[in-house]
Amino acid sequence: MNTLLSKVSVAEDRGRPVLDAATREVVGHAPVHTVDQLNTAIAAAAAAQPNWAALGHAERSRLLHAIADDIDAHAVELGEIITHEQGKAGGEGEAHGAAHWLRAAADTVLEPQVLHDDGTSRAELHYVPLGVVASIGPWNFPVMIAVWHVAPALRMGNTVVLKPSENTPLSVLALAEIFRRHLPEGVLTAVSGDREVGAALAAHPGVAKIVFTGSTATGRRIVESSASNLARLTLELGGNDAGIVLPGTDVDAIADKLFWAAFMNTGQVCAALKRLYVHESIYPDVVEALAERAEKAPMGPGRDKANRLGPVQNPAQFEIVSRLVEDARERGARIVTGGAAAAELGPLFYRPTIIADVDDGAAVVDEEQFGPVLPVIRYTDVDDAVRRANNTEQGLGASVWSADPDEAAAVAQRLEAGTVWINQHGGVDPAIPFGGTKASGYGLEFGVEGLKAMAATKVIRR
Repeated sequence: MNTLLSKVSVAEDRGRPVLDAATREVVGHAPVHTVDQLNTAIAAAAAAQPNWAALGHAERSRLLHAIADDIDAHAVELGEIITHEQGKAGGEGEAHGAAHWLRAAADTVLEPQVLHDDGTSRAELHYVPLGVVASIGPWNFPVMIAVWHVAPALRMGNTVVLKPSENTPLSVLALAEIFRRHLPEGVLTAVSGDREVGAALAAHPGVAKIVFTGSTATGRRIVESSASNLARLTLELGGNDAGIVLPGTDVDAIADKLFWAAFMNTGQVCAALKRLYVHESIYPDVVEALAERAEKAPMGPGRDKANRLGPVQNPAQFEIVSRLVEDARERGARIVTGGAAAAELGPLFYRPTIIADVDDGAAVVDEEQFGPVLPVIRYTDVDDAVRRANNTEQGLGASVWSADPDEAAAVAQRLEAGTVWINQHGGVDPAIPFGGTKASGYGLEFGVEGLKAMAATKVIRR
């Protein structure tokens, strides 16, 4: 029996059902917290924050390490919940990854900065806690991204109220249960509620900082809500990441990386490769190589570790994926492989789909798919490819693929994105800052910059 699940799942008459993404069977029941309960959680967080800050960096880091060890010890149980709720193959890997990122935040050094020292006067820039941080998370990496939010906030002496996605609450509640075992009361509270609770959290006068990962549309609403409390914001929003394959690139050398850049987690990654621009000289070869990999990629329920691709997590997202593919088909695009549901595997499985002979203006190119679909677009001129890649309101990530690293770097400089990868796409590192531009949000996560984002600045002069 999964003891973590039994601790966080409530009785049927006290909660709402949470469904297995692959089978649509009931996994458990999540509590439905109210705005009054949210207010209580924020009050408890505010009361706990001064003492938590007073512990100092060394003690907070020690506790974060203890929590990371506990996550690793329960990674199988936590991974089972992730796989049930989110659908991915590799839930246990996400749990271990969360522990790794937690340790990284605990160990990152952030020292006061000396701004001026002439022997008679001195000015230092210090980073101090903000207070209560609100974390609002997504459903694609529910545990990993919760840690991305929570770890630097706690490390810097803030307390946290954490609201998981309504689609994946149990895994985040289980994560919070592990944190709770090691932290003073009120330092971290998870509140499982509906959109009303999320809106109340974003607008609450007791919240000093909001960190949100999710859609651009929801991000805009959070910005509006935060006007009432002037909370600081870190927003990692949607991305429609473009990749550009330059002429002369060795297709065999990059094909596997290209495919998994687009289809990792069944394409349900904010910084996944969503549009691929390929020079006409190698266009047929790239399309063929991607189609071959799509046809061979093992797909099925995530509880079978042999599977690499799982279901689309929820019916609303499944409908978006289906709509975009059908629109492309109606426009005359070539569905090279896939293009249909894999109903024999379960109600929300969609075959990995490669679409060719499609162009800008098609919905599947202009909109973020967030699913197992990749449009491959032909180009003849690199300048034109850069212009088309930049012709979007979003700017989370982008990539350039080439046998010539200097040529690739020159193109990368021209792309409008928070991160541009060369001969890779979507990889993140706990020491390297990550964030978007344009409508993909603002603020940085990870590393020293991620710690600074969870702090207020204070200048001390003497």
